[in-house]
Amino acid sequence: MFIQPWDAALDDAEWQTWIAAGHDFGILSVNGLPGQAPVVVPTHFTVDGAALLMHLARPNPVWKTIEADSNVTFTVTSDYAFIPGPWRAKPGTEPTDGVPTSYYAAVQFTCQATIVDEPQAKAELLRRQMAHFQPNGDHAPIDPDQPPLRADAARYPRPAPGRL
Repeated sequence: MFIQPWDAALDDAEWQTWIAAGHDFGILSVNGLPGQAPVVVPTHFTVDGAALLMHLARPNPVWKTIEADSNVTFTVTSDYAFIPGPWRAKPGTEPTDGVPTSYYAAVQFTCQATIVDEPQAKAELLRRQMAHFQPNGDHAPIDPDQPPLRADAARYPRPAPGRL
């Protein structure tokens, strides 16, 4: 991501405060397997110190790519606007000579992904995420010795194919 010097974060506290203000959804980008396109996964996340925590379903194709190369990028964007060219035309020039641009807030992390596959550790990671997203605890218990939450189709039906 190209960042002009005047647009760079003033310090770590600036982006940390912005993330803490509710920007907890981003795009995980992972190098594709040889000959394949990169894998891009929109997902929720939480911050734990210097770590980003996310929980992804095992069938997600991103797992194989992370196993092959754990270098990933995670991008969070918000507060964006398209600025038409005429709005940026220099005084004394034709409005059509103005150059359009986009203004947005974004944080981009370059990370080394670590796959957590041990059942107790996965459960703890999911508990920490649920504490962030559902702090009142209004969710099923997270127990690695019990079926996953989505296994109960009556309580958590899967969306129909092709529907959002």
